[in-house]
Amino acid sequence: MYKAILVPVDLEHESSWRKALPAATMLADTCGAALHLLTVVPDIRTQMVSQYFPTDFEKKAAADAATRLKAFAGQQLAGRDVKLHVKTGSVYRSICAEAERLGIDLIVMGSHRPELADILIGPNAEQVARHAPISVLIVRA
Repeated sequence: MYKAILVPVDLEHESSWRKALPAATMLADTCGAALHLLTVVPDIRTQMVSQYFPTDFEKKAAADAATRLKAFAGQQLAGRDVKLHVKTGSVYRSICAEAERLGIDLIVMGSHRPELADILIGPNAEQVARHAPISVLIVRA
């Protein structure tokens, strides 16, 4: 049914993957689908914000995220063939764009109950579900 499954992972928040990752691996095993992990480094390119960071901050942050994602995959998915991806930009836009670029046919992501912080930050799972042109499975954390 599915050939490629994408799991967005926020390495700072276990709730982004704690229940979504097992669901995605079960679906990947059942369908014989490739499993992809994606982490997104938030974009700081606005002039007002970027002036407070070194010029190579995003490059270093992406390299650090790639190292951490590899370690995460080794710990959580030891022995599995998993494709790892790191993008910089808006979280939900990066997830949708990467899913399209990779030919993903299912995005599996965790979501928590909305809190006050979501009013300020915005829930990424809701945005992905709204904007992705493919199926999105939201696993309640």
